Amino acid sequence: MNMQQKPVVALTLGDPAGIGAELIARLLARPQACEHANIVLVGDAWLWSEGQRVAGVSVPTQSVDSLAAVRCRADTRLPAWLAMNTVRPEQVTVGQAGAAGGASVLRVLNACMDSARDGEIDAICFAPLNKFAMKQGGLRHDDELHHFAQYLGVTGYFCEFNTLGELWTSRVSSHIPLKSAAAALSVDGIKAATRLIYRSLQANGIAEPRVAVAAFNPHGGDGGTCGREEIDIIAPAVQQLNEEGLAVQGPFPADTIFLKAQAGQFQAIVTMYHDQGQIAIKLLGFSRGVTVQGGLPIPITTPAHGTAYDIAGQGRANVDATWQAFLIACRMGASHRATFV
Repeated sequence: MNMQQKPVVALTLGDPAGIGAELIARLLARPQACEHANIVLVGDAWLWSEGQRVAGVSVPTQSVDSLAAVRCRADTRLPAWLAMNTVRPEQVTVGQAGAAGGASVLRVLNACMDSARDGEIDAICFAPLNKFAMKQGGLRHDDELHHFAQYLGVTGYFCEFNTLGELWTSRVSSHIPLKSAAAALSVDGIKAATRLIYRSLQANGIAEPRVAVAAFNPHGGDGGTCGREEIDIIAPAVQQLNEEGLAVQGPFPADTIFLKAQAGQFQAIVTMYHDQGQIAIKLLGFSRGVTVQGGLPIPITTPAHGTAYDIAGQGRANVDATWQAFLIACRMGASHRATFV
């Protein structure tokens, strides 16, 4: 892939008290990383040095003075490096959430989103962050996805996708009490969640995704004896999606749908509420999971496992999920860029 074809992918170091900088150092130490993208690393110089030290690697980079300069680099065999001053070492305690670290994460991500809006980068892959630290540092939303959506001016439907290898999941409702999940179901909501993951899989390189929709009640409602959501809401949504030309299937009982996907019948599952999909996907491979921020005007990905404060600074972080998040950002970034060139 030559320079003109490579998507510009921004990598960030995540929460400075966690394992993020170590993960990015391990990722960029892989010689094949720069084959997939024109990479720009964004963050604090001291934190990048510390990440390399903890990982036991030394990664050469090419300094740039702006994100706008990355796309026109003549040689992309090394990652570009844009230094920012967002937090001082003495403001960070390794393994502990703190306001200074949370504010640092917000500043770096906001800079990357500004660049994305200007067409300077094609995707963002961020190392793990901590929501509590970010709220201490100024986050005014429940989570980073809602911050991204507000910052980028999203008015349509958006949601998190959780992925594991070739299997993707989305959900109709997310961070709400379980007692509210039934009331959150609607035909339009199911259709929106399904359309979004279908199109996102296409952006990830799958021309005709195989998507299944989960039931809500035990045994898929047992013909209405265990609830009517399948009859009144979910099946009509699936039928209308089929009429639109999306060959999705369902509803399938939640206790068997992941078995079908594991056997290769489906590449994506639309679940009805948070834990219906999260428990299954994390049991299948917690250390390899990826979160994709769906419905935004630019692809944004991250490993699903979090900051791992308990092992921060110990050189034990597993880079597998970060690598997968990076590869998805590269594929979706290339698709995103192709729509503008």
